[in-house]
Amino acid sequence: MEDITFFDKVYQVARLIPEGRVTSYGAIAAYLGTKGLSRMVGYAMQAAGRVEPPVPAHRVVNRQGLLTAKFHFGGNRMQEMLESEGVQVKDGQVQNFKNVYWDPTVELAL
Repeated sequence: MEDITFFDKVYQVARLIPEGRVTSYGAIAAYLGTKGLSRMVGYAMQAAGRVEPPVPAHRVVNRQGLLTAKFHFGGNRMQEMLESEGVQVKDGQVQNFKNVYWDPTVELAL
């Protein structure tokens, strides 16, 4: 049986983020029980472009709704991807952040 890495766990959660919603690095880390590892979630998102099945890394932003990873997507690609899903972005920040925020701890509660 294959060992599931931290990155794999992050990808599993990120794949559950619904279209038109966003979450934060810290929210994913907290859901996984690793609250202090939000930066590691960010590293996982940076590496997500090479993962199959695809991971919607564009839906993961910082806790204030800033597109801090936009440079990894090249140009305005992250913003364009979010806007194509109906998420409004202005000056690199998700608008109406509280309304589109998806908290895995709440949404995936058993």
